[in-house]
Amino acid sequence: MPRQQLSRSDKSKPETRTRPGQSKPTPKKKKKKITGKRVFWTLFIVAALGVFCALAGYMFIMVSGEKIYQQNINKLAINGPTQIFDRNGTLIQERSVRTGDPVKYDEIPKLLVDAFVATEDRRFFEHQGVDIWSIGRAAVRDIVARSAVEGGSTITQQLAKNVFLNDDKTFFRKATELSIALAIERKMTKEEIITTYLNRIFFGKGAYGIKEASETYFGVTDLNKLKVWQIATLAGLPKAPSRYNPQSNPDLSKERRGVVLQLMADQGYITQAEAKEAAAVDYAYNSQNKDKDKNYEAFIEYAMQEAEDVTGLTSDDLNRGGYKIYTTMDAKAQQNLETSFKNNELFEKSADDVPVQGSMVIVNNDTAGIVALLGGRNYNTGNFSRVTSRRQPGSAFKPIISYAPALESGTFTPNSLLSNEKQCFGNYCPTNLHGYTSTVTMDEAIQDSINIPAVWTLNQIGIDKGLSFAKSVGFSLTDQDRNLALALGGLSTGTNTLEMAQAYRTFADGGTYTPAYAVKSIVDSGGDEIYKNKADSSQVMSKQTANEMTQMLQDVVNDGTGKRAQINRPVAGKTGTTQHGIDGFRSSANRDAWFVGYTKEWTAAVWMGYDKPDRTHLLNQSSGMAAAMFAAVMGPSLEGYPVQQFEAPTPSAPVEQPVEEEPEPEVSAVTGMSASYDKDNQVVALSWKALANASSYTVYRKGSTDGQFTAISSGLSDTSAQDSAAAPGQTYEYYVTATMKDGSQSDASDTVQITVDEATETPVEPEENSEDGVVPPEGEPTTPPTGEEVPGTDTGTGTDQGTGTTPTDPNTDQGTVPPDTGTTPPDSGTNSGQNGATTPTTPEPTTPGTTTDPAAGTTEGTTTAPQTTTPPTTP
Repeated sequence: MPRQQLSRSDKSKPETRTRPGQSKPTPKKKKKKITGKRVFWTLFIVAALGVFCALAGYMFIMVSGEKIYQQNINKLAINGPTQIFDRNGTLIQERSVRTGDPVKYDEIPKLLVDAFVATEDRRFFEHQGVDIWSIGRAAVRDIVARSAVEGGSTITQQLAKNVFLNDDKTFFRKATELSIALAIERKMTKEEIITTYLNRIFFGKGAYGIKEASETYFGVTDLNKLKVWQIATLAGLPKAPSRYNPQSNPDLSKERRGVVLQLMADQGYITQAEAKEAAAVDYAYNSQNKDKDKNYEAFIEYAMQEAEDVTGLTSDDLNRGGYKIYTTMDAKAQQNLETSFKNNELFEKSADDVPVQGSMVIVNNDTAGIVALLGGRNYNTGNFSRVTSRRQPGSAFKPIISYAPALESGTFTPNSLLSNEKQCFGNYCPTNLHGYTSTVTMDEAIQDSINIPAVWTLNQIGIDKGLSFAKSVGFSLTDQDRNLALALGGLSTGTNTLEMAQAYRTFADGGTYTPAYAVKSIVDSGGDEIYKNKADSSQVMSKQTANEMTQMLQDVVNDGTGKRAQINRPVAGKTGTTQHGIDGFRSSANRDAWFVGYTKEWTAAVWMGYDKPDRTHLLNQSSGMAAAMFAAVMGPSLEGYPVQQFEAPTPSAPVEQPVEEEPEPEVSAVTGMSASYDKDNQVVALSWKALANASSYTVYRKGSTDGQFTAISSGLSDTSAQDSAAAPGQTYEYYVTATMKDGSQSDASDTVQITVDEATETPVEPEENSEDGVVPPEGEPTTPPTGEEVPGTDTGTGTDQGTGTTPTDPNTDQGTVPPDTGTTPPDSGTNSGQNGATTPTTPEPTTPGTTTDPAAGTTEGTTTAPQTTTPPTTP
């Protein structure tokens, strides 16, 4: 068969064959040739895109800089210093970013301007805010030196950075700095820029502004009187104010001065001869000490912080804004407070160089304005302030949580009989330091700071009612506080002198609660009032309740635990103490001491204690010292005020008593006799019930080897006693008789018998296992006991009211006090109970089958569960 002829077109497309199931191959694409035209357009598009992005970035930076400039234009204004006034409108301090007054351009000598231009920005009067040549020159030198040896920032950029920006060294911050500098150049003249710069720049030693620096380093207030060497010294400071400070580093300062003088000579501002002469001068100025303690600084710092909070302005804004801040401070009271805190005689002497610290806040009863405050001894600017640090209040909290809400309930009066029998509330078994009786009146319970009645009363009205009342007078309590330990001051996070003064002021103001404040009003540099305090008051209790509480708290000061707070006018108040709570440490020393009290005019709260309590740093004295501080400050501060009496409560009709008293038959003998052996203290503890009309008691003992009973203690006024002479392995019998008020003798009580455990050993204190050895780790439950303060005649020895010593009862049980989680410097340990109170050291685990109560303590011979919040019983 003849071969088929292919046409030309067929020959150009040879036939491709594919096998069955095989896809048809794709023909290869022809590569495009790279032509000059194609390269041109590609480069054009890339360049155009780059230009567009650059323009967009530039516009963003420009708009951003303009926006920042406009929003903060007031920062460029050289306002006068912010002024702070006391309650009477008297100026007490001026504050400013610069401590010197601003100067005008025509007050600055030309050579001073030339020196800064020569040193910081030689082309200042030529560029528009950004000096491209300087940036390029700096970049070349940095590359050659392989480090940042020269900066390229202009004076305008430095002004933009110092006024508007923080110190974050990022590209965007630098770009923003450039944009703000350009905005400044568009809005201000060169003369205005250099003047603002010289008034703002920091020269070290706390000196802001050229005038203050001149006075600080040379004692020269007129800038035109500065010599060449002094001008060069000042011009050399901004590069490194601390390093080139002529007072602390005269040699480095002289070296830097020589560099500045040479730059000035090179640029024709001075001759080489003048530069040489000025470089040879030695700095010899003896500056006056401008860092003396400032009066009222503690109050002013608190007021400035409050001003920031209420206005939203920053500290920098307030300092440089030329504001007038009117405060509630009474200058006389603040000065007396500061003077008293410098008096070592008003503080317990420490065993070493760690001082007992303190805090005090005084509040005006009419306005709730803070009259005076101080957060520590020898307080200086920036020190830690204990005004808001948190510690356990102990018994000073009893009126707040138990007695005031009980009166407000309408079920109780000051004469209501409260249970004072030894008892447990579930698993919580608080104890009294000085024995028990069947009942006491509420007035007596507060006056003598007895524990059981406070807990019993809170249990009667309900914890929720107590919590609600405490919250209404400013305390931030949580569900962790929902236990009866609260009655003895066992707050989970503690409190502070500001909160306590604020709360007690409510009693003085007839039941009206108003948050305390320090700033009355703020006026800006234009004369407009931008803030005015508006008291947010609320009636949280009846006037009758407030007056009844005042009457009872007066008895505390007149006849009870607060005698050392007495001054020449009526005072009502309450003491409070918390024991150390250090596990295994047997001591009657205290952790915190309080007195919160008020006159008709002012309310004050005082706290004393160590920042870091440990075995060495505890208070051997009690709340009497805090009461004495109250008197030392309040007495002189109120001189000149007319003496005012408290308003007496309206006599109330008798109310049904929650304690039903059944008529008791006449008893001719002491009853309720009991005895137990305290292994830790190695004493036999005895107790019995009070006998009506008894004036004193006598305890009799007979040992197994004795032939008859003999009196071992007589003239006892309490219903408890201890026998420390009991020997191990012996059996003893005891009974008690009473001497009646008419001089007759009662019949003997029933006889009790007890055998002393032979295995008794003297306990060994555990070794310290931490640096302090005594403060429990934060968050771990501790068992700081709480106690009652001792009423009676104060001996003036610093011990708690009247006894000269704080007795310890080895038979008292110890409750538990919640850990002190306040803001007191590094210490996070627990505060324990009130003066000599009765709360346990670390509680032992509960016996199987026992119910765990969150506020449980331990009673003698009974094992109870540990609790996380321990009640500190305080006076």
